[in-house]
Amino acid sequence: MIRMRKILFRRANQVILDVFILIFSWIGGYLLRFEGLPSGQYSHYIGQMAIMLPLLVLGRLILFYAFSVYKIIWRYVSIRDVFVIFKAVLPPTAVLVALRFFTPFSLASLRVPISVIAIEFLLVMLGTSGARMFRRMTLELRDREELNGRNGGPEKRVLLVGAGDAGNIILKELEQRVDFGARVVGFVDDDPEKKGKNIQGVRVLGDTSKIPEIAKAYSVNEAIITIANASSKDIRRIVEICESAGLKVKIVPGLFEMLDEKVKITKVREVNISDLLGRSVFHLEKHLPEVSRAYRDKRILVTGAGGSIGSELCRQLATMEPREIVLLDKDENSIFEIDNDLKEVGVNGVRVYPVIANIKNDDRLRLLFDKYKPEIVFHAAAHKHVPLMEQNVTEAVLNNVLGTKNVVEVASAFGVERFTFISTDKAVNPTSVMGATKKLGEVIVQGVARASGTKFSCVRFGNVLGSRGSAVPLFQKQIAKGGPVTVTHPEVRRYFMSISEAVHLIIQAGTLGEKGEIFVLDMGQPIRIVDMVKTLIRLSGHKEDDIEIRYIGMRPGEKLYEEILINEELTRATSFEKIYIAPPVDSLNGYAIPVVDNIIETARAGDVEKIINSLLGIGIGFQRNAE
Repeated sequence: MIRMRKILFRRANQVILDVFILIFSWIGGYLLRFEGLPSGQYSHYIGQMAIMLPLLVLGRLILFYAFSVYKIIWRYVSIRDVFVIFKAVLPPTAVLVALRFFTPFSLASLRVPISVIAIEFLLVMLGTSGARMFRRMTLELRDREELNGRNGGPEKRVLLVGAGDAGNIILKELEQRVDFGARVVGFVDDDPEKKGKNIQGVRVLGDTSKIPEIAKAYSVNEAIITIANASSKDIRRIVEICESAGLKVKIVPGLFEMLDEKVKITKVREVNISDLLGRSVFHLEKHLPEVSRAYRDKRILVTGAGGSIGSELCRQLATMEPREIVLLDKDENSIFEIDNDLKEVGVNGVRVYPVIANIKNDDRLRLLFDKYKPEIVFHAAAHKHVPLMEQNVTEAVLNNVLGTKNVVEVASAFGVERFTFISTDKAVNPTSVMGATKKLGEVIVQGVARASGTKFSCVRFGNVLGSRGSAVPLFQKQIAKGGPVTVTHPEVRRYFMSISEAVHLIIQAGTLGEKGEIFVLDMGQPIRIVDMVKTLIRLSGHKEDDIEIRYIGMRPGEKLYEEILINEELTRATSFEKIYIAPPVDSLNGYAIPVVDNIIETARAGDVEKIINSLLGIGIGFQRNAE
């Protein structure tokens, strides 16, 4: 009851204020037009002004209620709300204009001078919207002062790096969210045309090279990189400049993290290793509608849905409005997590089915395909840990080869429209058992694709940053303990990409396959692992010399350099940037399935030595201990 009284009192005050503004605007229109009260030959306008005043004020108030102007919360008034006020103000002005031009001279009291109409309209707009804007500004100023008082000190002074769309949104949110205790002092941007320009009253102070002097001149505490499409190279450069100026650095999420979401200040986070090594410039909006159409209203099954790649596949596919997604994995905990993740974020009415199953069981797969009838399959399930698979050769073959064979053959038998096999750069001239099994997976896909109505494809790429079982979490644990950080060799290099970008490219490539083509993702330049470790050390707040880096030697199956392509695979561009196609090769002289069956039977018998000898002799480029 008390709250209702407060609302009514507040609304009454708003109405009273608007009445004063409307009266002042109407009378002010005449005073400005006639430079005082109309007199002499214009004295008849005094009567007109008095007669029409109550009618106009009443009409405007009725329209303010009709257009819900009094439901606008003044604290959060925006340009959109000003447009609502404009729509409420316009009709009476239009009526006055119509009366001025279409009323006969005999009704002169209704013919208001055009200049008076125009001035009154401008004064009403300025008065009503200005009062609301002024109230918002005073409330925000009061909140800032109260916040500073509670915190016992001044608010953070923030510099935004990037004066584009993301920077504009972050600035707006920071101005509204005084609870963050931050004030934007300016922008920096490398576009020379933006220098000196103002965005929401905040000036572009210079380019990124000027960050140290700007930080000193404006007492900046923190920088936020507001370039959603920045490359890792640019981010590294900006971070180094900011660190040299003693600034704490944060960053907005990359495009692949956001997809169709808007940048929000609540999503601004610390710079991480994926930002420094895994981002690339990519025009996401260019192909997103086309790709989304390919998956809209489809039944999709993802194997390995609980893994790093599989779970991100499910998240991104869910934004493309498929009819349903089947989450298939043998690990119940990971399926529980991704199922809950999808429920928490909401999936636009997409039906999600969590399924616990092992791809080595083809009878179970047939029952599942018969029940859910998937139209699109992404096969991400695999054992991927290189050293671990060297110690578990038979399991590597049974899971990565038998499991893939089962999923491929069942998908083909049940008439799946499209099938995408997730491969790896380690399948090129493999030196590890894991790489060899993934190469056999490509062979299986190409062998079945020749005679199948299903459109098959393979997608080959390198390491993804932050994936489960990758080296990055291990390095971070070692750094947290104070070292040493163990690296196999000072010159070992790997290709890296963020999980979100890799997955989006996989989804794109999944729309292209026909007969088992191998699609290769452009992962940029390979990165020295020791350089990545040094970056992690700096991100952890240490100096490079604070943590020991210890070289322990190459492990079984590892290479100094990973390859993406082999010589006979002459790549050509596709319709998607960063995706290249290598035509299918005639692997195993056309006897792919019999040879694969042979190796599977050897694995079932547990004969590791015979498996290795078979892999060495079947012509897939497998070698031992190559560097």
